[in-house]
Amino acid sequence: MAVSGLIMVLFLLAHMYGNLKIFEGRQAFDGYSAYLREVGEPLLPHSGALWIVRVVLLLSVFVHIYAAFTLWHRSRAATRGKGAWRYESAKNRRGVQRSYSSFTMRWGGIIIGLFVIYHILHLTADYIAPGGASPSPYQRMVNGFSIWWVVLSYAVALIALGFHLRHGVWSAFASLGANTSVARRRALNVTATAVAAIILVGFFIPPLVILVGWVR
Repeated sequence: MAVSGLIMVLFLLAHMYGNLKIFEGRQAFDGYSAYLREVGEPLLPHSGALWIVRVVLLLSVFVHIYAAFTLWHRSRAATRGKGAWRYESAKNRRGVQRSYSSFTMRWGGIIIGLFVIYHILHLTADYIAPGGASPSPYQRMVNGFSIWWVVLSYAVALIALGFHLRHGVWSAFASLGANTSVARRRALNVTATAVAAIILVGFFIPPLVILVGWVR
């Protein structure tokens, strides 16, 4: 679960970088989109590298979901379906030691999954076209994010993603053995918060500037 999650985080960072090229104008943004399909030619067929990335991402998603279900099932089996009694401490005598981001991981993941399907149908496949369909990736973004409710739905999904990343990045590195001391734990918390904030803000800037009319 940790490895598949980190693969998706790397993709999100790369995808965020590509989205920010919207500030360079239509020609640069559409040129970047076209370049992604030309990477690896002539060694690979047209869009070959892009499909490799898509397959790796799809496998990562399936592995992540399978791992989440497996861990949930093991937890239920170990407690006979009653749920685990969590860590009791001076902070919480009732034994519920978890942050809001960890508490919302399951439902946040479902929201993100549903949004990704909508996002692909909208900005990749152009099957859903609020604001109007277009063969231009740049124009699809401008058309869609010029509508307030599209931006609002995007914001809701990003908030869910931010909470998911905040706990997920920390948990991934902890699962891989990085949580070895108080100092390391503090560094992991800072890193997880920073990654979540960077991705959330980086993804939300393009829709926001389009909505207010700074990018047309």
